[in-house]
Amino acid sequence: MSLQTEFAPAKLNLALHVTGRRKDGYHLLDSLVVFAGIGDHLRLQPGPLSLTLDGPFAAGLQPDEDNLCLRAARSMGAEVAIGLTKNLPVASGIGGGSADAAAVLRTLTRMGYGLPDNPERLGADVPVCLLSAPARMQGVGEIVTPLPAIPSVPMVLVNPGVAVPTPQVFAAMERRDNPPLPTIPAFSGLDDLVGWLRGTRNDLQPAACRICPQIDQVLRALQDSGAALSRMSGSGATCFGLYDSADAARTAADALSGRGWWAVATELAQPLRRR
Repeated sequence: MSLQTEFAPAKLNLALHVTGRRKDGYHLLDSLVVFAGIGDHLRLQPGPLSLTLDGPFAAGLQPDEDNLCLRAARSMGAEVAIGLTKNLPVASGIGGGSADAAAVLRTLTRMGYGLPDNPERLGADVPVCLLSAPARMQGVGEIVTPLPAIPSVPMVLVNPGVAVPTPQVFAAMERRDNPPLPTIPAFSGLDDLVGWLRGTRNDLQPAACRICPQIDQVLRALQDSGAALSRMSGSGATCFGLYDSADAARTAADALSGRGWWAVATELAQPLRRR
């Protein structure tokens, strides 16, 4: 089969509630997950299993056996050469590694391989990244309920360039038995989306801000730039701001990138695009 390409969009937790902890230590989550119009790009073709890296954040990864792309291919028994253009910051709360692994899984299904059982074993975000569409994610990531399309709201993603280890964030949480998300309605635009989000949280955000004070700086900067709402995604350190126009988002991204941060204007809930 010829070269296959796949887009791996950035994953965003618009709301993330931690509702409990299992006896095995895994946390129970309840999250509204959407995807952005930016992401990484994968290229797969038959050949000995391998991984080559390029792109602005390639230096943050190693093409070793623990890389999620290679683990995803091995889980399907595939011998493929994988090329990854890494456009998203590494370990930044926007599902980069899980999105890449899910893109590998999707591509391999087109190449005739069967999906592995329990893809959440590769990572809690892998099942929802397989879908790459608005969804409610629950349990330890294995319960994914597709949702109606969410309006294509302009947004800005910002990362201060500081790694925040996910286990450290969970360990620093003060409470793990928080209420679940309220009922998720259909959204018609920015106002009702933001209105609903104001009644939700990212339960990991307070702990992440204590570990990484730069997150607070990013959140304040997003608010000062005119965002209708700003919040951290996942376990950080990437934050997002929602805006009322694409021009406002681009202006904010330009200003925030001038502070030495990774900042990019994009849109919310773009459909999965294959490249």
